[in-house]
Amino acid sequence: MRIGGYEPFEDQPASLHDDILGRLRDFIVEGHLPSGARIPERELCARFAVSRTPLREALKVLAAEGLVELLPNRGARVREFTEAGIRHLFEVIAGLDFVAGRLACTRISDEDIAAIERLHLDMYTSYLRRELTEYFRLNQMIHQAIVDAAGNPVLSANYASANAVIRRLRYSANLKSERLGDAMREHEAIIDALRRRAGEELGLLMFEHMRKKCDAVCAYLREQQTAAPSADVAHLRSGET
Repeated sequence: MRIGGYEPFEDQPASLHDDILGRLRDFIVEGHLPSGARIPERELCARFAVSRTPLREALKVLAAEGLVELLPNRGARVREFTEAGIRHLFEVIAGLDFVAGRLACTRISDEDIAAIERLHLDMYTSYLRRELTEYFRLNQMIHQAIVDAAGNPVLSANYASANAVIRRLRYSANLKSERLGDAMREHEAIIDALRRRAGEELGLLMFEHMRKKCDAVCAYLREQQTAAPSADVAHLRSGET
């Protein structure tokens, strides 16, 4: 993610919108702002070197995606999630992954399989180096590539909508190193099934992979909720206001 130094192209207004939208989305997904936090518009305008107009337009898109909440006459804040809400979202995306896996095996080209295998090898390298941001980026690319290979625009649109909401949650869960090893082994099985074009097996593997991811995200949420009171106590004892 680039921070600052952006020079807008006056003859390509869409480039400015897409650039700010992508950078702001990544900034929130990567946890730079905690759940429930107000969006500091002035600071972000300075960070991204833009005026408030394109920033607020980007916030409207992120609100439509479900990543932030717009507050009437009070700006915006990062969306907070309940465990029940998280499980409902993952049920949807796990079902879409199952369908995508089955369809992809009947429609994907050999070249696309090879490209996904290369992404997997790059992700494994990032895993070994503990380059978690790059690991997560490649992880997302693999899932998206399989969904795209299903060749169903309705499926892709619904997947993109659901995935935009839970990217932040999946990113947080991926930071737990004890989960990364299991996730890598699950991905190896997914790639093997894709290579063999075993559609039913791939669909079930992707469904189960997402179910385990959901459990990891919910466990992370409970840990954060447990730690929050302690953090508040420490904050008060420090004399800060």
